Amino acid sequence: MSMKRTLASLALGCVLTALALSPGAAQTGVSPGPAQSAPVPDPPAAAPAPPPTTGRPTLVPAPADAAEVAEVTLPGKPAAIVSGTSTWEEGVENLKKAFGRLNEELTRAGMQAAGRPLTVFTQTDDMSFRYDAMVPVAAAPEGRPSLSPEVRFGRTPAGKALRFEHKGPYDGIDTTYETITAYLDLKGLTAEDAFVEEYATDLVDPSDPALEVNIYALLR
Repeated sequence: MSMKRTLASLALGCVLTALALSPGAAQTGVSPGPAQSAPVPDPPAAAPAPPPTTGRPTLVPAPADAAEVAEVTLPGKPAAIVSGTSTWEEGVENLKKAFGRLNEELTRAGMQAAGRPLTVFTQTDDMSFRYDAMVPVAAAPEGRPSLSPEVRFGRTPAGKALRFEHKGPYDGIDTTYETITAYLDLKGLTAEDAFVEEYATDLVDPSDPALEVNIYALLR
């Protein structure tokens, strides 16, 4: 029995008892009458299901076996871009800030993102890296090359590439890059210096075990 049902029954019992024992009822001979069952309220209507949400699309559709190395053609989509430099230690935090800035400027301009955020690593060394953080959009506004002094419009990388998948904490992504290097060496392939990371799930915490990153090695 639910708590609501129990409280309703107790309340009804108290009312009937009070009527039976009241002086007015004894003098007039009025009987409280047969007990009536407490009305059971209709169950609340179920909340309408939220409209189906579809995540932002990736640059290219995922293969049937996401863990499989796939040769793809990146389409080169219009994107809002912010560039910067970071140490590896602060990489995730600085990239999160860059994507936050991009989304903030897009919202201010009344524009919507049309794809997953991605990073193009334009230069790296043991201590730091230079990057272009990008958020694809449906189209760049005519005659408007930038949204702010920091945010400009451009295009995501285009051309033939190999798609690799990293699953697990960002802290362990170096192991995936070692696998990529070994694969390219085994196949005798040469990649461009810039690698592309596309975050299929939100880049929130470097220790997030559910993180999924598509890594694209552009082929020469």
